[in-house]
Amino acid sequence: MKRVSLVLTLALATGLSAQGASAQTLKTIKDRGMLSCGVSQGLPGFSSPDDKGNWTGLDVDICRAIAAAVFNDGTKVKFVPLSAKDRFTALQSGEIDVLSRNTTWTLSRDTSLGANFTGVTYYDGQGFLVKKSLKVNSALELNSASVCVQTGTTTEQNLADYFKGNNMKYEVIAFASADETVKAYESGRCDVFTSDVSQLYAERLKLANPADHVVLPEVISKEPLGPMVRHGDDQWFDIVKWTLFAMVDAEELGVTQKNVDEMAKSDKPELKRAFGTDGNLGEQLGLTKDWFSRIVKSVGNYGEAFDRNVGAGSKLGIARGLNNLWNKGGIQYAPPIR
Repeated sequence: MKRVSLVLTLALATGLSAQGASAQTLKTIKDRGMLSCGVSQGLPGFSSPDDKGNWTGLDVDICRAIAAAVFNDGTKVKFVPLSAKDRFTALQSGEIDVLSRNTTWTLSRDTSLGANFTGVTYYDGQGFLVKKSLKVNSALELNSASVCVQTGTTTEQNLADYFKGNNMKYEVIAFASADETVKAYESGRCDVFTSDVSQLYAERLKLANPADHVVLPEVISKEPLGPMVRHGDDQWFDIVKWTLFAMVDAEELGVTQKNVDEMAKSDKPELKRAFGTDGNLGEQLGLTKDWFSRIVKSVGNYGEAFDRNVGAGSKLGIARGLNNLWNKGGIQYAPPIR
């Protein structure tokens, strides 16, 4: 019995020391005084800079929320624009601390890149953008079409699967960047532009006459988009994961950027736990007791961030749909803060 206890004690000690050795990301970021966040090279609604270099978007807000949780300052973020091809290398090399760049969670990416997805910020799916002048009402009418796609994404495989499954022919015209792909489509190099539906709405805004183009009704794939962190640091994995969960839970609990201070005075058990007036859940993450309120004060709850960047309050005007809360007809759901 003593031998078993000794083995268990040694195993626990080894596990704890290994965990401590790998939990360096938070310290590195604090010492640096800045979060390094990988984003797109410019996708309206998700991550795009204005002419003064100020970044906005849903993916941007995730990084600002993390910075707020760590520093109590959502501006302490360096945004690193990355192509689809270079985004994973930048994470693996340590150039960035988190990749928040409209990236689809798949099995192969979860297992072969030395990284972990931390949740789903946007439930998406692949679709098709065409000129209204083509008078096409369905993707099933695209037989023999030429299709513009961006390389280094899940788009090409989904495209092949869809056309093969429907016994249709097509021609792929591939480009390295999203901007090149969109310009080729607009200039008539191809009949169709395919990407995630959210990206189609965003890229359509860049066209000379957005109203002349339409997103077809078919959604041909599942594209759950979310942030990624490197393998090997469970503490940092937890912090990024629970930052997103805090935004979703805040919406469900009715906590907004405007009422956060008032709600912090509530006697409701679930709010007391979230705000740190009962227990030390924030400290268990390696943060402060007020981590939850820091996040909401900085970027608002998930619904506020969605509406501001891609929803009804934005130029994109995308309906919440699947991204509504689970108790409002969608599938956006976060574990409880307890």
